[in-house]
Amino acid sequence: MKKLFTLASLLVLASLVLTACGGGASSGGGDLLATILKRGTLVVSTDPAYPPQSSLKATPKRTEGTKCAEYQKTLGELEGFDIDTAAAIAKALGVEACFVSPDWGLIVAGNWSGRWDLSVGSVTITPQRAKDLLFAQPYYTTPAAVFVHKDNASYKAPADLSGKKVGVCSGCTYESYLNGDLVIPGVPKIDFLIKGATVKGYDTDSTALEDLALGDGLRLDAVVTALPTGQDAIKNGKPIKQLGDPVYFEYLAPAIDRNSSLAPQSFVAKTSEIIMGLHKDGTLLAMSQKYYKTDYTSAAAAFDASLLK
Repeated sequence: MKKLFTLASLLVLASLVLTACGGGASSGGGDLLATILKRGTLVVSTDPAYPPQSSLKATPKRTEGTKCAEYQKTLGELEGFDIDTAAAIAKALGVEACFVSPDWGLIVAGNWSGRWDLSVGSVTITPQRAKDLLFAQPYYTTPAAVFVHKDNASYKAPADLSGKKVGVCSGCTYESYLNGDLVIPGVPKIDFLIKGATVKGYDTDSTALEDLALGDGLRLDAVVTALPTGQDAIKNGKPIKQLGDPVYFEYLAPAIDRNSSLAPQSFVAKTSEIIMGLHKDGTLLAMSQKYYKTDYTSAAAAFDASLLK
């Protein structure tokens, strides 16, 4: 769901250079989990323009004595539900979490070439993505919702946006929803309420919401995004409102490159084990209450892991 093209291009270029010089996530053949433990860092891809899941801190401070490479962000510079989840995974592994922000398209395409180990960036599990990615146990679920300008009284329900201009982040599940071809394991039926919309893709959900907030009706009539993302925008003063109930729910999970040159299976299993532990001890629930004021985690804990194979 999300992306910052200019920043992503710089980070990817830097990571490619450092990988060639031995500074990337991978360091030769073998087992991915063993490599991470030996290196002492877990390189995580996420999106710093997607609050409250992940964002730059108002006063970022690089972690003192960090093992993270210069081009990688540290925990002292970022905040959010995804960030705290990644940090909890790293802590359970006994390593430091380091963060990079590649383009979303690079993440879901797989073939990461060892530039990062794991994506904790609210990646929805879909059969299409599972062709290139391995998924660990989901850490939360999120509702997808429709937002319109607060002064717009023309639309009463999501179905009223059929044939209208609707913004989404390019390559996200919201785009597939509007196209009518979204499939999510564990979700038996999705009602495609909005028919024949003119879909406008954006680099991030936040950018789409910025256009919607202009309220001129020329750029957008609505935006489909994660409910907490829209709610966060409202909390921060954006003149938008939710239209009706959420249109569907999705499971979000840590993702690992299926085509990694380092054997990923033990790392996937260990990540799932850690996530289940964070569900059982209440850590994820507490984080959900902190960032969302509600429980988005219990359904993810009950997700049938056999659907991930």
